[in-house]
Amino acid sequence: QVQLVESGGGLVQAGGSLRLSCAASTRTFSVYNMVWFRQAPGKERDVVAAISRGGLRTYYADSVKGRFTISRDNAKNTVYLQMNSLKPEDTAVYYCTADDATWGAPRSPLEYDYWGQGTQVTVSS
Repeated sequence: QVQLVESGGGLVQAGGSLRLSCAASTRTFSVYNMVWFRQAPGKERDVVAAISRGGLRTYYADSVKGRFTISRDNAKNTVYLQMNSLKPEDTAVYYCTADDATWGAPRSPLEYDYWGQGTQVTVSS
């Protein structure tokens, strides 16, 4: 099992920044690709960003490309999402998940086994 705890969300004005953290409880953190999803009220859970096991590969949704940066610290069992130039449409609950599959195209959230409770990000206009 992998236990995940997201933190760092909050209320910010448009144009502001937040840094989200996801702490993983596992002895084998480095074997997992890590993925950030977000879910706004009434909408599906959509991928935001992903990072490979060693941190050398990244993926970003078009809607956040150039504004968000995903990173990881395997020594701390933590993945981060730096969010800059936030927009009201970024408002959502942000979740992280661990993925032990081969790196590839984004997949449905139904295909991931581990989730945290999420952290709320609210961006006011």
